Amino acid sequence: MKKRGFEVAKGYEDKQINLPVRKTKYSAGYDVEAAEDTTIPAFKLGQKPTLIKTGLKAYMMDDEYLMIANRSSNPAKKGLVMANGIGIIDKDYYNNPDNDGHIMFAFYNIKDEDAVIKKGEAIGQAIFQKYNLADNDYSEGERIGGFGSTSK
Repeated sequence: MKKRGFEVAKGYEDKQINLPVRKTKYSAGYDVEAAEDTTIPAFKLGQKPTLIKTGLKAYMMDDEYLMIANRSSNPAKKGLVMANGIGIIDKDYYNNPDNDGHIMFAFYNIKDEDAVIKKGEAIGQAIFQKYNLADNDYSEGERIGGFGSTSK
């Protein structure tokens, strides 16, 4: 039985996507790479964040989620900050009908010049986490889509 892990998302099977790995024995996070070259424009007021595709999806146990976070060096070196601070990937995002559970990082570039991310470059980290439910939690809703769909 599979417990938790990463798979290549539909449409990326032939794109030589590397599954995330931890670089050291005590690392909490799995390093995640960009699936393709992407330019993140210098910030302008009112601009939407740029989505960096990973070509990955993640499966996990019922009481887990995947947290995605920025690399600690990205803000200083590249000017990249995650638009949502951190990302939360729910268990039911996996294999959803809209995008198969494709994980993407949303970045703003706070520098004056465009930032270029190359395919295979580490862009962030992913950490599997357990969570608890409140005593009065009786959620029965089901996911109907992909990115940002839990509020619908």
